[in-house]
Amino acid sequence: MNKLKRTLALVATLAISATAFVGCGDSSSSSSSSSSEESSSSESSSNSESSSEGESSTAEQGEFTYSGSLPTGGDKMTILCWTPDDVNVMLDMWKADTGYTDDQINFVNFGVGGGEASAQYDQYFLGGSDVDIFMVEADWALKYINDDSATAPMSDLGFSDDAFAGQYAYTMDIGKDSNGVIKGVSWQAAPGGWCYRTDLAESYLGVKTPEEMQAKVSDWDAFQATAKEVYDASGNKTALTTTLGGIWQAFAANRSTPWVVDDKLAVDDFCNTFIDLAKNMRDNGYVTELNQWTDEWKAAGQTDDTMGYFVSTWGFGESILLSAAGGEGGATYGKWNVCQGPTPYYWGGTWICVSPKTDNADMAANFINYFTVDNTSMKKYALGKPDYVNNMAVMEEIVSEGSNSNPLLGGQDQFAVLHETGKNINLNGLITPYDASIKQAFIDAVNAYCAGETADAAACIEDFKDRVAESVTDITVE
Repeated sequence: MNKLKRTLALVATLAISATAFVGCGDSSSSSSSSSSEESSSSESSSNSESSSEGESSTAEQGEFTYSGSLPTGGDKMTILCWTPDDVNVMLDMWKADTGYTDDQINFVNFGVGGGEASAQYDQYFLGGSDVDIFMVEADWALKYINDDSATAPMSDLGFSDDAFAGQYAYTMDIGKDSNGVIKGVSWQAAPGGWCYRTDLAESYLGVKTPEEMQAKVSDWDAFQATAKEVYDASGNKTALTTTLGGIWQAFAANRSTPWVVDDKLAVDDFCNTFIDLAKNMRDNGYVTELNQWTDEWKAAGQTDDTMGYFVSTWGFGESILLSAAGGEGGATYGKWNVCQGPTPYYWGGTWICVSPKTDNADMAANFINYFTVDNTSMKKYALGKPDYVNNMAVMEEIVSEGSNSNPLLGGQDQFAVLHETGKNINLNGLITPYDASIKQAFIDAVNAYCAGETADAAACIEDFKDRVAESVTDITVE
């Protein structure tokens, strides 16, 4: 277990090597084990002997009293996830502070990528095996959140909506079902920014600060103009950013209407605007032709072939930016900064859901309170993991303390930039259960168009519709 006494300066050092939940990024970026495993530190089965009140105390967190309506007293609390990366750290910290023990917990790790987890869950649920808590990704969370047989309202665990009032608003939008009921809560927020090489920015743009760079990429028109400036100044060598997929992550988070309206696919000017943007960037060498999550994509950050990457909170570790820098002490380590970029956006995230069949609701509620409600324990986790927690007051406090100096970024505090971004993300009324499939179909069609596989923008749109019709069969595609 990480210790609270660690200073923020040390946290910054650790942050560069920390990776976020596999589900926070593209599923193909996930680290996975060779097979799923069911684990607890003891083979013995013990009853937690929890009362219906489920009281558990800790000197640091204070006393938590269960006040929900779901049953308690089960032998073990079973937690499902596709990776142990965050859960193991969370469980160690939570057990140490609450007095729960290994023999009261059964962690089932499926050892797959985040994109594969839903299918694994479905098979597990059909088998009727025990489940109390299970983690879901943003891209497929609504599949379970909108299913009352799969997820229980947080109110059944004793939480009012006000308990989560301090969270970033967009994370709450994702955690609500179609009736506005909170059924999933996240301990982490994943606002993103645009990371760039400071040495190249100074050489080609005369830019010396993140504020100056933000002015150069303040919107998509400015982003494209700056891309041309960099490409020309570098002798047609350096692209402003690395992949269309990265651009799409930021652009897609700012759609103003849902992808599905009245059970029909909504194709509008938003789609055409991105097609034009992508075509301009690709045709003129302003973005590389690399694919995300490949070795070449990461290695590009150690060359002068690209100036930047779109990176979310979890991406400052090995999953993106640390690898792009060549690791600690690598070719471009310390030569990066981050700014907000053309638009506020989020990328990824993981939500905690509780099965309505739980028999350990007191433990589940305690776990949720520790990581998504209580400021003290959330700050402890933020500094100890480290992670960007889903609590605006906690992150404001960490930023205001001013001690998070990230050596990967030449000492810049990425939290200060991302905290402001997170407050400006709005997904209210925009989320549908089909978003992940539709967004993937769109960027696949755009990549095909930019690669010359379709004739023009109109053909790209038709290709997109065909892909959606094939992958999402219960909506109308006209």
